[in-house]
Amino acid sequence: LYSTVLADVAARFQTIQGKEIFLLTGMDEHGQKIAQAAEAAGMSPQHLVDRTAEEFKKLWALYGINYTYFIRTTSEMHKEGVQSWIEKLMRQGDIYKGTYRGWYCIPCETFVAERDEHVQSPLCPSCGRATVELAEECYFFRLSQYQDRLLAWYRENPDFITPCERAAEVVSFVERGLKDLSISRTTVRWGIPFPGDEKHTVYVWADALNNYITAIGYGDSQRHSELLRWWPADLQVMGKDIVRFHAVYWPAFLMADGLDLPKKLLVHGFFKVGEQKMSKSLGNVVDPYNLAEKYGAEQIRFYLVRQMAITQDSPFSIEELEKCLNADLAHDLGNLLNRMMALAAKNALYETRSVSQLGGPELALRDEFWTMLQNFLHDLYDKNEYYFHRAYSHVWKFIGTVNAYFHTQEPWKIAKNNPD
Repeated sequence: LYSTVLADVAARFQTIQGKEIFLLTGMDEHGQKIAQAAEAAGMSPQHLVDRTAEEFKKLWALYGINYTYFIRTTSEMHKEGVQSWIEKLMRQGDIYKGTYRGWYCIPCETFVAERDEHVQSPLCPSCGRATVELAEECYFFRLSQYQDRLLAWYRENPDFITPCERAAEVVSFVERGLKDLSISRTTVRWGIPFPGDEKHTVYVWADALNNYITAIGYGDSQRHSELLRWWPADLQVMGKDIVRFHAVYWPAFLMADGLDLPKKLLVHGFFKVGEQKMSKSLGNVVDPYNLAEKYGAEQIRFYLVRQMAITQDSPFSIEELEKCLNADLAHDLGNLLNRMMALAAKNALYETRSVSQLGGPELALRDEFWTMLQNFLHDLYDKNEYYFHRAYSHVWKFIGTVNAYFHTQEPWKIAKNNPD
């Protein structure tokens, strides 16, 4: 919900400026984790993802997510696009067959490390759980050949990843050396059949990352103009646990295919409940339906954007949520609107007349407004940093200034003494 709200707010901001936007959301539906969850629920994987997709669509409608398209990676359109991508890379020698032996995290769908005789089931660096050993034939993508090009891209595009701390982590990871990436599985049947070798299925991340381009026509010659219109993406939003896939594997895939890279990756931190990150896999999530029912969907959107810092992990608690809504919406903004509207209604002031000359306090208030707007645009848009929480802090500082203006000017006394 947090990632999608951030993307929706960014899209709305562009729409306000008169730009056409394409907001993509959806589900990556393949992989071992999904297959195991379906088996535990006593249903087919397809039935599970069909049911889950409807729940997400209902939730996005509830929270006012104005997406252009909801992609599902089980769709024929996506499958054909992924298979077309693999066939192209195989023709040019970027994919070859080999054998993988190493450690794999099922919940994160991540190859953690190659096998080391002295290490027993290393913990996953993302979720901290034990990994399982894998040894199987697979197809590899020549990721190692793109190491220098990736490092050059990071140097030439220092604002590619926000915040800069995440960018530094990515550069450090690539500088340590990239190994070729396994992009197929023989032990997982719930996936896209590997073209030309149906004993294999496509590794879930090689499948899922391509959703960004299959949704806008990749692999379909009749939709090529659509792909040219919308790609590269101006912004992709994700949590920090999947930044490596988006900042290393995804750019390398695009380079191999000859496509432009997205212009910006916005990487946000985790919500933390106590000392643990909030995670579906860990089971410590908060139900967004319950939040919307109790507090209102728009209020939750506001809290996520206003209170949660992009640059770091943010603690989540009901107490802090209520404190924010009471202080910002009920007290600061709510009281201001109530005072203004009540005063206008009491004095039948339903239209505003232009003022020929502003007094000193009004000129100061106007200047403060323009300063606020300039700072807001700087943090949200001018440098493409999308620091939503900082942008909103400028707005709330100005709201405090307007409340102080009301308090010192006492317009209710002016209205009483000047009934006309």
